[in-house]
Amino acid sequence: MTLSTLQLSLAISGLLAGSILLIVFGLALRTNSVTVRDRLESLGRPGKTTVTLEELELSRPFADRVIKPLLKSMSRLAARFAPGSNAESISHKLNLAGNPRNLTVELFLGLKMAMAIVGAGLSLAVQFLLPPFIPVPSLQSLLLYTVLAAVAGFFLPELWLKDEARKRQKRIRKVLPDTIDVLSMSVEAGLGFDAAVSRICQKSSNPLTYEFDRYLTELRVGKSRREALRQIQARTGVDDLNTFVGAVIQADQLGVSIAKTLRIQSEQLRVKRRQRAEQQAQKAPLKMLFPMILFIFPSLFVVILGPSIPVIMGGL
Repeated sequence: MTLSTLQLSLAISGLLAGSILLIVFGLALRTNSVTVRDRLESLGRPGKTTVTLEELELSRPFADRVIKPLLKSMSRLAARFAPGSNAESISHKLNLAGNPRNLTVELFLGLKMAMAIVGAGLSLAVQFLLPPFIPVPSLQSLLLYTVLAAVAGFFLPELWLKDEARKRQKRIRKVLPDTIDVLSMSVEAGLGFDAAVSRICQKSSNPLTYEFDRYLTELRVGKSRREALRQIQARTGVDDLNTFVGAVIQADQLGVSIAKTLRIQSEQLRVKRRQRAEQQAQKAPLKMLFPMILFIFPSLFVVILGPSIPVIMGGL
């Protein structure tokens, strides 16, 4: 590797490292965003000094002023290589994950590009820190490792989003039986289905009640009950919830008693929860086997056979 190439690579890695630090500090210092109403009230509030537009802009969090515009600009570059179907797939994955950190498709594409740049910068930095210990890598190896790190960084947000969706589905599956129990008792006590759903949303806060609250909002803007319930299925992807929603839609179409349907669904969900717990309990011994072999059995052998080793060695 020539000296000019080395200097150029060091300069690029330094710039990328600075960008990484800015992104990390921006995310760490992120605070709650200031709403437009708060800004207007601060301008017209009596007894307060007039706030300039520059001060209002600087009062916004660093993430809203710098990080998000930067991600949006990067997303335009990513959108050139991403087909329209990919944007729809990302939107579906974001819905399954509950739109963590209020991410949109545009911001998520920008995040993927930013992580690709971060991966490439880290790869260059690491490769130039290693020469004191190993020989200087060739230009081909440098480019290969940098490209691989950029590709890994590009797909890392996809893995994070998939993990967020899995955790959210697990939380929904956990609270679903108890929520349907309360919903069934509320309907049997005389409330309508929508009123019972609204009551549940007021009393608890979890991913399931968030979806129910969104369902009520869609009803208020004019969607039919069937369409709003179908949207819950599309946004969650939980089999038990899909079965419950399908039963409610069928009962609504056929004129069957909602209270009876909810009672049956509640009993079935409790049975499924018990079966799922028994299944996890049956898997526990197999999962404990490998830690025991790796960590517990060697310690037992040392404690039991350790004192006899000097005697055996002396006899030999």
